[in-house]
Amino acid sequence: MQEVLDFLKKAGTYYLATVEGDQPRVRPFGTANVFEGKLYIQTAKAKPCSKQMAANPKIEISAMGEGGAWIRIAAKAINDDRIEAKQSMLDAYPQLSAMYSVDDPNTQVLYLQDAEATISSFAGDPKVIKF
Repeated sequence: MQEVLDFLKKAGTYYLATVEGDQPRVRPFGTANVFEGKLYIQTAKAKPCSKQMAANPKIEISAMGEGGAWIRIAAKAINDDRIEAKQSMLDAYPQLSAMYSVDDPNTQVLYLQDAEATISSFAGDPKVIKF
């Protein structure tokens, strides 16, 4: 999982795909953090992507990396309302404190469950990481 986190952090921006009805929705994200051995992302409960993940927790993440490599992650996004999980994300991304707080009911962190990450490039075989 650390390799996946490192990839996402180096990429800076990754793209999160959700489903709304029968329509795919993709948007840029930038938060990724490991807390209690799980990979977390962060959003706001008021955003459409939060509602989409609540209706259908299956997501995919994609990002380009260094040297032409890319990553795709398929997982279920599981909400974690614990203050400790939110605090861990805010500690990892202090700039979020201008918009979010641990006791703000809009702040949402989700961990990836049953995740399968595939790191690919045109130079070699894909590497699959499950967590």
